[in-house]
Amino acid sequence: MDQERIGKFIQKLRKEKNLTQKELADKLLVTENAIGNWENGRRMPDYSILKELCEILGTNVNELLSGERIQNYKEKAEENLIKSREQEEAYNKRLLALDNIIKIITSISYLALLYANIISENNINKYLFMILSIVIIFIGLTAVIRIETDAGYYECSSCKHRYIPSFKAVYLSLNKGKTRYLKCPKCNNKSWNKKVLYK
Repeated sequence: MDQERIGKFIQKLRKEKNLTQKELADKLLVTENAIGNWENGRRMPDYSILKELCEILGTNVNELLSGERIQNYKEKAEENLIKSREQEEAYNKRLLALDNIIKIITSISYLALLYANIISENNINKYLFMILSIVIIFIGLTAVIRIETDAGYYECSSCKHRYIPSFKAVYLSLNKGKTRYLKCPKCNNKSWNKKVLYK
């Protein structure tokens, strides 16, 4: 999806409806800056308001995401669906790569502090290094689990349902790499659920 093209299309439709950015923002309960960011191609409207935005602008989601009026609706819908899935998968891959980088940085920081703790002769420094290493591990672990929770879905090994578990469920679950022992919200079975990038 071309954000600039979509933004220009939103601006064109807004002007056709004789709405100012402020009037459109008020109808959608967003800021005027948000509308400006959409129209300049810096941001996309949140998916939770796409349908309402389309109703106000007299278009549909498929046309909005295409950035143009559509003649061959079915073909364009399929094209947009594929592009959307590709973008979601690419985004999730980037998040999981960031997840790995944070793991490495956290591990190196922890080991460096642990080493500093060992060679330190001052007891106060030893305690400070110990506390700092515990804080780094906690922050790193929390960041990694937050990213892992947000990137993609988990697939139940029993019913194949794909879902996003709560942060708490992921944080407290056993894991083997990107596979976690979780309770599926659909079948209520606890099993090893693998990480998948798209629904």
